[in-house]
Amino acid sequence: MPITLSLQDGEAASRKMREILLRHPEVITVVSQHGRPDDGSDASPFSNVELFAPLKPFDDWPRGMTKEKLTDQIQAEFNSELPGVSFNFSQYIEDNVEEAISGVKGSNSVKVVGPNLETITKIAEQVRDQMGQVRGIADLGIFPVLGQPNLNIKIDRAKAARYGLNSGDINSVIQAAMGGAVATSVLEGDRQFDLVVRYTPESRDSIEAIGNIRVAYQTSAGPNAYIPLRELATISLDTGAAWIYHEGMQRFIPVKFSVRGRDLGSTVQAAQEQIAKSVKLPSGYRLVWAGEFGDLQEAKQRLEIIVPISLVLVVGLLYSLFNNVRDSLLALAGIPVAIVGGILALYVSGLNFSISAAIGFVSLFGVSVMNGILMITFFNQERAQGYAPVDAMYRAASTRMRALLMTALSACLGLLPAAISTGIGSQVQRPLATVIVGGMLVGPIMLLLAVPPTMMIFLGGDRTLHSGELK
Repeated sequence: MPITLSLQDGEAASRKMREILLRHPEVITVVSQHGRPDDGSDASPFSNVELFAPLKPFDDWPRGMTKEKLTDQIQAEFNSELPGVSFNFSQYIEDNVEEAISGVKGSNSVKVVGPNLETITKIAEQVRDQMGQVRGIADLGIFPVLGQPNLNIKIDRAKAARYGLNSGDINSVIQAAMGGAVATSVLEGDRQFDLVVRYTPESRDSIEAIGNIRVAYQTSAGPNAYIPLRELATISLDTGAAWIYHEGMQRFIPVKFSVRGRDLGSTVQAAQEQIAKSVKLPSGYRLVWAGEFGDLQEAKQRLEIIVPISLVLVVGLLYSLFNNVRDSLLALAGIPVAIVGGILALYVSGLNFSISAAIGFVSLFGVSVMNGILMITFFNQERAQGYAPVDAMYRAASTRMRALLMTALSACLGLLPAAISTGIGSQVQRPLATVIVGGMLVGPIMLLLAVPPTMMIFLGGDRTLHSGELK
């Protein structure tokens, strides 16, 4: 909510949020936490509200209702009945993990880094407006740092000197009048308490009242005289920083967002292009993308190194097995077929490529190489028994057909429930399971139909004798 909101003023909005959530039959109950916890473990302002809404089992939901549809409905009701409030949907453990990754309460964030708070606030507003035009961006909002009303009292040293006063004398009067000063101590048994006195609320609740605070100064006649504070200082009510984010010894303002209904990579890429086209960053200011997208980029960088190294190691192991570069490379012939099966499965299911899907493809690489090794090994064995290349490949494929299909079907059937699941947490397991189901369903079939002819192109003309081959 607005960062300057008091705890009492936010109670009505917090109550309204609970009422909106309880309208939906899928919600069991709602527990709200308004403000910051008493133990100081989570530094949140009074404008922050966290609502925990446990859901009923999916079997009790209306037909056709999903978690994504429920989130969209609640988001629309929040925006309609609570304008000006920014929301973020997550799960309680996921929320803690996302906050640790992105640095803010959101799954992703764009950090506008720069020295001047007013400038980075303007840039953050421009970034938010441009990201709002990108399809797939949800839960968009700025964590503002400006907006806290500050009472500034600037002492005029020249005027104070005319009355024989210095800034310390005037500050002591202001401290006693507004914050209080210790007058005496109160003893209660073995405990001692300071007794603090200060001006009454009506004497310090406005700029005019503060300007009337009397400052004593000594006159030449002897008794003290009093002069209003307004004659010695400039008093103003300005807007200052209520919250300042720091990272790497630099100030920043985060713009949080989530991605729904679209893959994370293409959504952020579109947002980056939109921002680069419309937002001009002054010298000394930059944007940092953090959160799930930052983890995605780091994971891609690791995969760009790990996958080639893995393939090189696999080829090395294959060469140590066959002692032949050609056979080692032909054992990898099933990998493209498995990749095509995984891609088709993702396309048919409407899922996007993710790190989970990438792990599924890596698993398919291993299975495909294993099947290729078996095919090449059986082919060489049949050739060693005197069969012609075509007959040897036919016998190898027909011999291994049952084992390949049984392995593929068992993997498909075992992972099919995970591939079609829609429950909470399925976003992680579905891409991996879908890739493996598609690759294992299409890969072995194509391995038996397309790979043997491909191998024969390279092996059919071989008239040299293999180890143990009959003349």
